[in-house]
Amino acid sequence: MNYFSSHFKLGILGGGQLGKMLLNDTRKFDIKTHVLDPSDEAPCKIACNAFTKGDLMDFDTVYNFGKQVDVLTFEIENVNVDALEALEKEGIKVYPSSNNLRIIQNKAAQKLFYLDNNLPTSPFSRFAYTSEIEDAITNGGLQLPFVWKSAQFGYDGNGVKIVRSIEDLKGLPAGECIAEQLVDFKNELAVIVSRTPNGEVKTYPVVEMEFHPEANQVEYVICPGRIPEAVAKKAQEVALNVSKAFNHVGLLAVELFQTQDDEILINEVAPRPHNSGHQTIEASYTSQFEQHLRAILNLPLGRTDSKVGGVMVNLVGAEGYTGNVVYENIEQIMQMEGVTPHIYGKTMTRPFRKMGHVTIVNEDLNKARQIAEDVKKTIKVISE
Repeated sequence: MNYFSSHFKLGILGGGQLGKMLLNDTRKFDIKTHVLDPSDEAPCKIACNAFTKGDLMDFDTVYNFGKQVDVLTFEIENVNVDALEALEKEGIKVYPSSNNLRIIQNKAAQKLFYLDNNLPTSPFSRFAYTSEIEDAITNGGLQLPFVWKSAQFGYDGNGVKIVRSIEDLKGLPAGECIAEQLVDFKNELAVIVSRTPNGEVKTYPVVEMEFHPEANQVEYVICPGRIPEAVAKKAQEVALNVSKAFNHVGLLAVELFQTQDDEILINEVAPRPHNSGHQTIEASYTSQFEQHLRAILNLPLGRTDSKVGGVMVNLVGAEGYTGNVVYENIEQIMQMEGVTPHIYGKTMTRPFRKMGHVTIVNEDLNKARQIAEDVKKTIKVISE
């Protein structure tokens, strides 16, 4: 099939920043795009060929949208999987598949998938209701501390909480959840794996992630991760085994823990471009967004190695500010060496909302990390 300057239509479910960055590459290749998102303010709206406003969780909306395109992908997991399954049965190519998404959407199902496929992950317990957890603690079936995770609809640190006492259970959502053993880790790592329908597979270098202690969001992504080569190799192998088990098409971001004993445990996965790969736009031969397109269209995959060391800094809304966004001191960070800001196009800020990111590239990774810290201290995402 001819994808370039043709009548081919690529559908994207979700119109957020990941979709916006994906559209940079569809425009580079002149691939026609249709986007579905519930918000008139979606960052994708101005960059796609056709925009549809609609509920991503509504069967009819997703089904009717999918019937208009040749290949359907997504930039957010919270979409109606039954509609995707129906579209697949009618010959629409959906990548990654509805089957994979159904597993990944539910963190309990995801953890069971790892167990069924002999993939290393932390011990966990599954609960139909959060209220059952207190009984499990009281009866000795569950030990404090642990990580509580909502089984569905968590994102960007929402739906996750470290529980150190019974008091920490108060106010948590009531539905299905898991309680994971708290992992004593040295580092949080990630590996992005790309796979085509023909089975070509490539991985990006292992990255190291530093998280905000309160918001549970990634603050810095460092590529390559500052870890021993043997640990990096082990992380790549685990990620490839996860990819093989899912037999996915497109990108699969595999988030990992490096334990104190240098074992590698799977935290969770995302079947799409991911926050841990944003630095690839400036630092890699092929960005994760171009690679996702190559993969889902069954085109040859691009080089995944880095041209230069890269560090990504997330720009999130400052605490205490809600309203029309202002990026304070952005001109100052643009004077710094190797700095490129990416602004997502969200007009309204609120505390910890992802509003953009900044990539710092440098031959000296330690210098890039220091500049990243300077960027974090300088720029402020506030409101009018």
